[in-house]
Amino acid sequence: MSDIIPLFLIGGLALLVLFTLTWLLQLQTKNAAIVDTIWSASFPLLAIIYFILVNGYLPRQLLLLAVVGVWGIRLALHLYARTVGHPEDVRYTALRKEWGEKQNILMLRFYYFQTILALVLSLPFALIMVNTTPDLNYFEIAGASLWLIAVVGESTADYQLNKFREDPSNKGKVCDHGLWYYSRHPNYFFEWLIWVAFFIMSLGSAWGFISIICPVAMFYFLTKVTGIKYTEEQMVKSRGQIFIDYQRTTSAFVPMPKKVDSKQNK
Repeated sequence: MSDIIPLFLIGGLALLVLFTLTWLLQLQTKNAAIVDTIWSASFPLLAIIYFILVNGYLPRQLLLLAVVGVWGIRLALHLYARTVGHPEDVRYTALRKEWGEKQNILMLRFYYFQTILALVLSLPFALIMVNTTPDLNYFEIAGASLWLIAVVGESTADYQLNKFREDPSNKGKVCDHGLWYYSRHPNYFFEWLIWVAFFIMSLGSAWGFISIICPVAMFYFLTKVTGIKYTEEQMVKSRGQIFIDYQRTTSAFVPMPKKVDSKQNK
């Protein structure tokens, strides 16, 4: 465990600079949602920093760089396309309204919370990087296999939702095609599954079991805080009964077959 302390110190300092610059940028653009893009990109950045600082088993390190890089950069680009050139996400607009005159300093505090969270969630990356045991182990292979399924699932869900939104005839409707037919939030589910994959990969390294805090924390945030809970509150406001009907028949998180709507059968 002592091996990862220097990694966290240097990685934390890099993130502190990055998120402070991001905060300064949003002061100019008045679009605080850019932090979502930076948060996603911070994980490949941390993986690169850990790689540079650690003389570990190269194939393992390159595997970690690949899975973190592909996932993080894809997600960052996806969020960037949704943020830049578009109105600020209603989540951040609501925070500005709630914070009033203190919005700038409180937004900085919020950004720094993102910094701490990203650093904590990079725990499995640090543990895997410092593992010098030769040869890839079964946990790393199994985790990487699950990661592949998850990143394909998340990318597919994002693509299907984007295509749905691009069609003007779908305005005011709810996307219930493809993966969205089986889950109201397949993108969140597969995002969580990616963190499960990182946890499994870390089990092949010393102290890897403590990385369980990462998928647990992500499950909490995705289902109880900024993910499903907040998104569905907004969808009920904007879509009304059509979304309420969708809720009755469709799993909130894990993709599953449709449920029978008892109200419609009466």
